[in-house]
Amino acid sequence: MTNFQQIEAKIHTAASIQAQVNTWRAAGDRIVFTNGCFDLLHFGHIHYLAAARDLGDRLVVGMNSGASVRRLKGPRRPINDEATRTHLLAALGFVDALIVFESDTPYDLIGLVQPDILVKGGDWRPEQIVGSDLVLARGGQVLSLPFIDGYSTTNIEQKIIKSNDE
Repeated sequence: MTNFQQIEAKIHTAASIQAQVNTWRAAGDRIVFTNGCFDLLHFGHIHYLAAARDLGDRLVVGMNSGASVRRLKGPRRPINDEATRTHLLAALGFVDALIVFESDTPYDLIGLVQPDILVKGGDWRPEQIVGSDLVLARGGQVLSLPFIDGYSTTNIEQKIIKSNDE
C-alpha cells in the first residue's frame, strides 16, 4: 500500500467507521473522539490532537463538511477545501480515523462511534460539549484540553487579511 493509500484508508464513511471502531473495541482499544473544522491546520491543532490521542489507543476525528463550516463560521470559510482538510488530518500519524459530518454538531456521529473518551478544546467546559450525555451514559469520560494561546484559524485569517490591506 502506498503512503497516499494509507492516508486514504483512514478516511471513513458512517458504515466503515462503525465497523472499524467495533474491530478496535473488540481488541480492547480505548477510543477517543474529537471534532472540529480544522480549516488551517496549525500548531495548536497538532498539539491538541496529539494530546487527545495520548488519552487512549485510537483517535477518531470528526471533521465538519464545507457546508457545515460555512454555516458555523460564515461565507468566507472554510479557507481550505474539504479534500485538503481531510487528507491533512488523515496524514497525521496520531489520527487513526477521520470522518466528515454534514450537520452543525457531531451528536449523531458520537452516538455512532460511542467513544470511551470525548474531548474538545479548552474553550468548552465538559458539560457543554456536544455528546457528553451519550459518553457519560456509557461510563466514558468527557474532557476539555487546554488551548495553546495565540494559535487559531481566525488569528491566521486576520493576519492574512491585514497583510493584504497593507
